[in-house]
Amino acid sequence: MAVETFYPLLGQLGFGGILGFVIGYASKKLLKILMVFIGLFFMSLLYLSYMGFIQINYDKISRSMENFLKSLFSGGLSLPVFLSVNIPFIGSFIVGFGLGFKMG
Repeated sequence: MAVETFYPLLGQLGFGGILGFVIGYASKKLLKILMVFIGLFFMSLLYLSYMGFIQINYDKISRSMENFLKSLFSGGLSLPVFLSVNIPFIGSFIVGFGLGFKMG
C-alpha cells in the first residue's frame, strides 16, 4: 500500500487535532468570562425580585426550557451517519479539544 493513500487521513487527523485544541483553549477562556457575566446578571435579577421591583414567572421559564430542549433533541440530523463519515476528524478533534480545554 502506498503512503499517498494515507495523506488524506493524516490531513484530517492533524487538522482536527489542531482545530480541536484551539477551540478547546478558547472555549475555556470565553466560558470563564461568560460565567462571570451570567452570574452577575442572575444575581441582579434575584436581587431585584427580592426588593420587589420585578416578578419572575418560574413556571413560564420552566415551560420555555422544556420546549427548547425538546426542539433541540428532535433535530433532523442523523448523528450516527454524521459520525461514521467523519470518524478520523471527530476523534482527533475531541482529543485536541480535551487537551486545549485542560490547558486553557
